[in-house]
This record gives sequence, structure tokens and C-alpha cells, in this order.
Amino acid sequence: MNNENVRIQDDLYEAVNGEWLKTAVIPADRPTAGGFSDLDQGVEKLLMADFAKFAKGEKTPDVDEVKYAVELYKKVLDTKTRNELGMKPLFKTLDLIKNLKNVDELNELASTLALDNVDLPLQFGVTADMKDARVNSFITLGPSTILPDTSYYQEGNKAGEQLLDVWTNMAREILKHSNLTEDEQALFLEDTLKFDKLVSTKVKSQLEWAEYTKNYNPMSLDELSEFVKPFDVKRLVKDLYGDKAPQTIIVYDPRAIKEMNGYFSEETFELYKHWAFVKCAVGSTAILSEELAALGKTFRRALVGIAKDPVLEKQAYQMVSRIYAEPIGVYYGRTYFGEEAKKDIISLVKKIIATYEVRINKNTFLAPETKEKAILKLRTMVIKMGYPDNVNEFYKTLVVDPKDNLFEAYSKINKLMIKHELDKLLKPVDRTEWGMPGHMVNACYNPSANDITFPAAILQAPFYSIKQSVSQNLGGIGAVIGHEISHAFDNNGAQFDENGNLVNWWKESDYKAFQALTEEMIKEFDGIELRGGHVNGKLVVSENIADNGGMGVTLEIMHSIKDADFKEYFKNWARVWCMKAKDEYVLYLLANDVHAPAVLRANMQPRNFTEWYEAFGVTESDKMYIEPSKRVTIW
Repeated sequence: MNNENVRIQDDLYEAVNGEWLKTAVIPADRPTAGGFSDLDQGVEKLLMADFAKFAKGEKTPDVDEVKYAVELYKKVLDTKTRNELGMKPLFKTLDLIKNLKNVDELNELASTLALDNVDLPLQFGVTADMKDARVNSFITLGPSTILPDTSYYQEGNKAGEQLLDVWTNMAREILKHSNLTEDEQALFLEDTLKFDKLVSTKVKSQLEWAEYTKNYNPMSLDELSEFVKPFDVKRLVKDLYGDKAPQTIIVYDPRAIKEMNGYFSEETFELYKHWAFVKCAVGSTAILSEELAALGKTFRRALVGIAKDPVLEKQAYQMVSRIYAEPIGVYYGRTYFGEEAKKDIISLVKKIIATYEVRINKNTFLAPETKEKAILKLRTMVIKMGYPDNVNEFYKTLVVDPKDNLFEAYSKINKLMIKHELDKLLKPVDRTEWGMPGHMVNACYNPSANDITFPAAILQAPFYSIKQSVSQNLGGIGAVIGHEISHAFDNNGAQFDENGNLVNWWKESDYKAFQALTEEMIKEFDGIELRGGHVNGKLVVSENIADNGGMGVTLEIMHSIKDADFKEYFKNWARVWCMKAKDEYVLYLLANDVHAPAVLRANMQPRNFTEWYEAFGVTESDKMYIEPSKRVTIW
């Protein structure tokens, strides 16, 4: 993979990955190759082979709930039935929307429409309460926009204009399969774009969503209902919960809710109705005919630069992999993940947490009382490694009726899933739930539970292997573990205590010092040009703080290891971020992703640490040099 024509002191990423980047081919049905993507592709290939055998009866999964997934998988493959039906299975729902005469009728049917996955004038859901993580709260926010971020709607944004044209043409073709007349199709589409434009002026941008602690805005049901009239939110929650309807709602997007009449009112009802109709038609294509399913993927192909759709078998696997995520993750973990690796990684996590405590104690900007709180948070952090011991009982309800077609089977399952999520409001928070399934190549920190999750699928080379050196593993999975731990102390996570509650445990002067360092991290990345776009330092700051902390704590461990090889550490750090991507995908990530681009994750953080300069003899004349006064280390 090494590119010998590039000095590592000038470009770590290119020197380590350059030769591979020259020849690597991005799969036609994916926007990227390398790193996470290649591991994900490997897991997908493995499980697709198993599902093919399951479907033919050549193999039986040892997780009962996976058998339900197999039945749904086979219905995706039944293209004869799907193609014969076309869009007809959706007509009942579409007619329900089309025949709404006024807002009163919408209010009467709102809960029914919600369970049928029809977009209402506001979105809602249930999640752990930020101020009391033991209980669940009912949340609400504005509708979603067609384009992935409000920035795409700004005047002069050519990418936004082009993408909206792609979406419009796609929707136009999909509506030809509906039971609308030609004139109705044109009117419904025109009104959809008008309503979407109104919504885009009120809802949060991705940059605003990145500061997720600002989502916590409690409001009484009475106050909320005044803002969102004529939509009857009291009627909605009453229909959903009866006499147990919540009286306090957490408003995640206050502007969208308080200014809801800017997009939804008696005067705009027809616009809303046509928007809901078109979004339902477009959003349901994956469970209709092959032709409609292909049409429905047009926009995403353009958005991220995908050349063609996955083959049918892959589409089937991907659908059931999302719906039956936990059972399939447990199956993957039990079948392909070794207990030896699990024990080794848990040991490493505990070592990294212990080292983090050492670094907190040595920290120069925290007062003793703040350090004590931070260490308490570390010591109470829960580790979820590999996959859950058991599948959530809820999945036993997701049985597939052999008589149902794909649309019917999927719709019943989806309704059960929506109801299951809403019913959580009436129960305590279940802290045993996993945020990610075992077959996902990723990792996460949950601030409301103060836990870290490492699915089995990420625990493979180059992130981790018992065949790799300790130095390489520390530069790979070690830094990722440190990254997730650091999310407990990033600009968002730092505002939650050891129990997952949004509460200020900081001494005021300490938090100001932390904020000053956060600003330095923003400046380090802000405005860097890449592939025709620019990095927004504020959007990616939380992940950069986590990368910085992950590198800092693992470099600390490196100093305690016999025969530590710092060169191999940094090389593997660069290797795990190796990614070849389409231009469209890079621009999409720059606008929407809270992670910095992979090449910058590889190249920027090492410059902040003395060990980088010592390992490769980096000096002022080298491109990978930052003067000491501008280096940022937080944790």
C-alpha cells in the first residue's frame, strides 16, 4: 500500500495508502472503498452467503428470530408477485391521504397515518430524557426536507439545485405509477416542492443538529398545542396513549415548532397533503415492484455518486439486515467472533480507561473537584463488547405471514416497530439495549447511558488482529476505543454526568478553559479545502476532540510497552482511515457528516503530538509540521 514517492513527513496518509489508492476500484453499488467500507463489504458478503443458504433450506440459523428475517428476505426475491402488483398495494394509504378534506380530518386520522409511516406536519418519537436518563420522554421536531441539509436550499447552491432536479424527475416518474391523473401528478409534485421550500426555512441545519445538547427544550403539552395549531397535537398523543398521554414534550427543534404556521396552516393544508402523498409514494418504492424500487434509488445514486444499484439478493439482505439488526448481529457474533478476541479487547478497553484516568489526573486545566467528577464518569462507564448475550424479546413479535406479499409483510413489521418505540414512553429506560448490532463495522458512545459499544464486526484487521503487533493494534482499535471514551468529554458529552444526565458538573473556570481548547480544535480544521468543498470546523469538532483524545491516551500507553514501535502505530492509524470515495460522496460528507474527511483524520491529529515528530524526525521544513504553539491536545 505504501507510496515510496511520497515522504511520510509530508503526507502520512498518502505515503501509507498511496499505492492502494492508485489501483483500488470503488464497487459500482457503493460510494467508497477501503477501511470501514471494505470490512463492511466483507461482513455483508459473508452474511449474504448464509442468507442464500437459509433461503434454500441448506442451512438453519441458530437464532430463531433470524428465521423471520429469512422469510422477509424471500419476499424481496419474489419479483414475480412484486411486479404484478406494482404500486397497487400502496393505493389504500395514498387514497387515505388524497381524500383528506381539511385539517380536522387530518387530526382525526393522524395517529393512524403515523403508524402507517405517513409524514405528519411534525415528527415525534421517544428517547431517554436528557435531564433524567432513567425515564423516557416524548420528543417532537419539524418535518424532514427533501435535500439532506438546509444549506442545499441557499441561493446559488448549484449542487442543491441539481439534486432537487434529480429528485423532482425521480418523483415525476414514480407518480406515473400512482392512481393520479396527469394533471394531478403535476399539481401534487409542484405543491410538494413548495411545501418543502417552506419547511427548509424553519428546520435546523446539520450544523445546528451537531450541538445535540441544545435539543433539550421542555414544553407543556398545552403550550406546544398553541404553537402548532391547527394541527391537534393533544388529539394525537391522546389517540396514541389514552389517559397516559404525556403532559410535557421535549422540543428538539424549537424554531420549527414555534414557527410551524410558516409551513403548516389552514391555508397551506393542500400543499401539505400533496407533499405527504408524494413523500409516501417515493418512500415506499423499496417494497413495491422492481421498477419502482430502482426508480426510488435514483436520488441517492446522484447524491453520493453510486453508479448502479446492488443486485437483488444484496437489496434483500440489506433490507432485512436493517429490520432484524439485533438478531442478525447476535447470529454474526456467535458464528464468526472469537471469545479469545473478546477477552483481549475488553482487557484493552479497561487499560485505556485506566490510562485515561491517569491523564485526567495529570491534566493542567482542571481543578481537583472537576477531575474527581471526570474520573467518576470514567469508572462508571459501561462496556458493551461484540454483541448482546440475548436478542430483545420484541423481535419474537416480528413474524412474517407466508400469505403476505412484501408490501403487506413489511408494513405490518414497520407498524409494530413504530408502536414498540412509542410504547417505551410508558417504561423505564432499558440500559441493556445496544446502540449498534454485532455485524456493524462501527463503534459508539451513548451519553445518556454513559456506555461504549464495540460491535464484533469492527474487531478485525487493520483495526485489530491477534496477529498484529501491540503498536499496530493501539494505532487501530486502541485509538478507536480511546475515541469513543473521549466522546464522554467532547463538547456535547462533557455536559452529561456519570449517570447520563444533562447536568453541569464542571467548575466554571475549567469549562471556559475547555471551551477555549475546543475553539482551537475548530480553527485547526476550519476552511480546509478538499475536492471542491471546505471543512466546517464547528460541524466536525466533537469527532475531532474524540480523535485527539483517542490518540493521546493510546500514545501514553505506547510509552509503557516494551519494544513499542511508534512508526507502526502512526502507520496503522493512517491505514484504518484509508478511503477512496466518489467526489459526490466527499461533498455530501462535507455538508452533512460530523466526522472530518478520512484523509484529514489520518493527517491532522498526529501533528498535535510530540511522538509524531520524534518517530519520523519531522521538522519545520516538512509539510506534516505544526509549530508547538498551535498544537492542540485536550485529553
